[in-house]
Amino acid sequence: MEDPRAIIAREPMHYRQIIAIGIATALNALDGFDVLSISFAAPGIAKDWGIDRAALGLVLSMELFGMGIGAFILGSLADKIGRRPTLLACLVIMGAGMFLASTATSVPVLSVYRLFTGLGIGGMLAATNAVVAECSNARRRNLTVAIMAGGYPMGAIVGGSIASMLLGATGHWQSVFEFGAVITLCFIPLVLWLVPETMAFLLLRRPANALEKINRTLVKQNRQPLAALPPVDPAKKRTSVAALFAPGLASVTVLLTAVCFFHMMTFYFLVKWIPKIVVDLGFAPASAGGVLVWANVGGAIGSVVVSLLSQKVGIRPLVVASMVLGAGAVMLFGQGFTTLSGLSLIACVACFFLNAAIAGFYAVIAQSYPAALRGGGTGLVIGVGRAGAALGPIVAGVLFSSGWALAPVAMTLACGTLIAAVALSLVRYRETAIA
Repeated sequence: MEDPRAIIAREPMHYRQIIAIGIATALNALDGFDVLSISFAAPGIAKDWGIDRAALGLVLSMELFGMGIGAFILGSLADKIGRRPTLLACLVIMGAGMFLASTATSVPVLSVYRLFTGLGIGGMLAATNAVVAECSNARRRNLTVAIMAGGYPMGAIVGGSIASMLLGATGHWQSVFEFGAVITLCFIPLVLWLVPETMAFLLLRRPANALEKINRTLVKQNRQPLAALPPVDPAKKRTSVAALFAPGLASVTVLLTAVCFFHMMTFYFLVKWIPKIVVDLGFAPASAGGVLVWANVGGAIGSVVVSLLSQKVGIRPLVVASMVLGAGAVMLFGQGFTTLSGLSLIACVACFFLNAAIAGFYAVIAQSYPAALRGGGTGLVIGVGRAGAALGPIVAGVLFSSGWALAPVAMTLACGTLIAAVALSLVRYRETAIA
């Protein structure tokens, strides 16, 4: 009897697999909007509450701290209870957190709500990466994972455009979070209907009715059902954190975590501070949101380009090159652009390379860990990496408050991505079929 994981890896993808990947991409788009919702709301919050840049930098980073915790804890949970239940739990957390943020009346309260929201966002990132990797065939895996990562800037583009319209129409920053809460909760029935548990998880963990669930998915994909489950390989059932640091994986885990930490520090400095930087240059908050939208247009295009190139070129060289070029563009962003068109263009170029690197990096993570450790490995790398994501806006806020101009701040924060490029060039991993 052939293992269905081998069939999935070898054969062309059924439309139901493509739908599941599409939903996972949409969930990542939702993450993109939820993370950046605070950036769109930031100018209004700063105005209403009269807070300085250092305090605003802390608020901008709170959900990133939550994302780190959520990616690690809920990512590991996805290896134990399943990808699908984890997605649903994350949606409930994110929806509740977005609604609560709209009711906040002080910095401490808003910070707590954003921290809570980040738990769901971080867990979602780890779970969707596993879903896409395990629903795709071997030939298209790098492509689908990179496309999934491209959902993040697409969510910021679409959601950001809507947020700018809401801010222009209502004048209230709370409307951004209210919109996010409604959209987030609307995804719950879609996941229940269109995203089955992955066969890789069911075959590894063998929960109750595993054979029935696998056969239901196989039949829907016009494939032959199993008479019995294939034998278990005990070596593939390890899901402890210690397994991520076993011989052969330890150096990979450490280096990938460093890559994520330093690159996210640069990326989130840029995307979190763009609206406030643009407003401080004398432009309206709605115009500042427009610059951030253009930044994410560049990010979306970068994800598509790297996903297509990954079919012809090794994914790691693409990511390293994107990081180096992205760091250069971030430095250029700080060089004194004074028009909306100039700011939009350089932000677009910077995020093209920075997000292309993220999209390709998720494919590297998916290839680096076996299915039994994929959720936990992704969660650990992203979780610790999100500490860098949180550090970027905070460091920028402190430097701005200390009197630093934009140019030296941008140059300092861009060094994070350069360090990440060096670390990734040192990673040694073997691309394998997903199992």
